[in-house]
Amino acid sequence: MRDGEKGSESWKGGEKVRKTVLLADDSNTILMMERMLLAKEPYDIVVAKDGQEAYEKALSEQPDLILLDVIMPKMTGFEVCQKLRQLAQTKSTPILLVTTRGEAENIEKGYQVGCNDYITKPINNVEFLAKVRDHLELDGKGELRR
Repeated sequence: MRDGEKGSESWKGGEKVRKTVLLADDSNTILMMERMLLAKEPYDIVVAKDGQEAYEKALSEQPDLILLDVIMPKMTGFEVCQKLRQLAQTKSTPILLVTTRGEAENIEKGYQVGCNDYITKPINNVEFLAKVRDHLELDGKGELRR
């Protein structure tokens, strides 16, 4: 499922390219809130409701940013992140884990499996948007995209 009417001003090969964000969460409430926060931003939104669907959509849609809930049916966000990091096509795609589990050991595990950043629930709107924007402007090596 894709949302978004506005195009981003990014360029690739001389053509404008819209940024795509994959949101993966088994909670319809969280997905609705994340979509509402991103509604005014120039992004296409792809939604997944479990880990397996998130993994499949990450491969088929090739999003510019992936936000994964940690606790999801079929595959956890940790598992999805780890599997995506093993593939050349998603190795450098920014992945943010979104979770109620903000304990140090969970955050450490997230970084160990390859996430770029963490967002804890309840979601702080300003922090959420800032992290999404920041990671969409950086390449996989932490350098600004030109």
